[in-house]
Amino acid sequence: MTAAHGFEQHNHATCIRDGLQVAERICAERGLQLTPVRRRVLEYLLGEHRALGAYEILDRLRGEGLGKQPPVAYRALDFLVSHGFAHRVEKLNAFIACGLPGQRHDPAFLICSSCGTVAEALSNSQSDSLAQAAKASGFAIKRTVIEAEGTCPSCTDAEEAPCD
Repeated sequence: MTAAHGFEQHNHATCIRDGLQVAERICAERGLQLTPVRRRVLEYLLGEHRALGAYEILDRLRGEGLGKQPPVAYRALDFLVSHGFAHRVEKLNAFIACGLPGQRHDPAFLICSSCGTVAEALSNSQSDSLAQAAKASGFAIKRTVIEAEGTCPSCTDAEEAPCD
């Protein structure tokens, strides 16, 4: 497993800009349409390092006049997930921008139970015991979801800070 993307300090504006540029490039290469609603939903996800629920996304879209009904948000999220621009975090029933769009990978999600931050790390499902057990039984894994709940570095530091 490699370091997690999402806990480190960085410039959110750069994060959003770079993520949108990658999505636009991939869409152009694959002949996909990054519609205004899809683009805006991706911007929401890129601007946060916590998972957003579909109804939270719908509320934001509604506030900007981009949609009023749940299918608007769900269609955009389905597009983003199916093309690798976002992931669904099962435990939270919510979505997060992909840290490695355009790259085939098995993500693992590190979920902070204190602040709600979600970081994406890479798991190597080809060498783990689940993959070995599946192979031994003739089972073909199509998708693996790894989610861990704990405390992020910022919340851990806050917990360990001395009281004045």
